[in-house]
Amino acid sequence: MAIADIRELGTIMSIWAHPDDEAYLCGGIMAKATAAGSRVVCVTATRGELGVTDPVRWPPEQLAAIREAEMAECLRLLGVREHHWLGYPDGGCAAIEPAEAVERLAGLLDDVRPDTVLTFAADGQTGHPDHVAVHHWTRSAVRQTGVGELLVVANTPEWLEEHLASMRELGVIVGDSPTGWQGPLSIDLTLDAETLALKLAALAAQTSQTEAFRAVAGEDYYRKLASIERFGRLPTEQEDCE
Repeated sequence: MAIADIRELGTIMSIWAHPDDEAYLCGGIMAKATAAGSRVVCVTATRGELGVTDPVRWPPEQLAAIREAEMAECLRLLGVREHHWLGYPDGGCAAIEPAEAVERLAGLLDDVRPDTVLTFAADGQTGHPDHVAVHHWTRSAVRQTGVGELLVVANTPEWLEEHLASMRELGVIVGDSPTGWQGPLSIDLTLDAETLALKLAALAAQTSQTEAFRAVAGEDYYRKLASIERFGRLPTEQEDCE
C-alpha cells in the first residue's frame, strides 16, 4: 500500500547518476518532504559533463561547472540543503570498481542514517549504463550497512504501455526497455498543482539539460510525465533467499 503521508518516509537519501535525474524522478517527493520538515539528502555520482545539448550556449569545457550551478539552484528550489557529489566521470560509472563506489555510499549511509533510500531500478529507467551502475552500488551499500529501506523507480505496466513508444521516439530510452513493476507500490504520488509547479521550476533551473527535451516533448506531455512519481520496495537479501 502506498504511503498516506510523506512524513512516513522519514529521513530520505536519494542517489542518482547525473544532475536532473533527481528532479525528474523524485523532485516532487523531495519538495513535499522538505516542506513537511523531513531531512532530505541527495547524492549525485557525476557532474554530467558529457550532456552537451548546445555547445555554443553551454560550451563542453564549461559544462561541469554549469551543471554544478544549475544543480545548486534546482536543489534550493526543492528545499534540499544537503548534497554530495561522488565525482565519477559522466558515462564512466560502469568502469568504476564497484567495491570502491559501494564503500563511498556505505559511508554516506552510515553518516546520514536515512530511513528511506531512493534510486533507479535495475533497468536504470532509461537503460543508461551510469544509471544501472548506480542502482547496483546503492543496492549493495544498503545491504552492506543495513541502513534504510530501498525504494526504486517503479514503472507500472500500464505506464509503460502508455509512454514507452513516445519515450523511444524522444530519445529517452538508450538501452533495453524498462521493466514493468509487478509488486505493490510504496509511493504512488500524483503531484498537486503547487508541487508540480515547484518541480517544473526545479527542472527549468537545469536548463542546459531540460530545455531541449521540454520543447520537443511539448508542454502538455512534459507536464504529464512530471506529474507522477512511483517507487516500489526491493526485497531484502533474506527475502530473496526465501
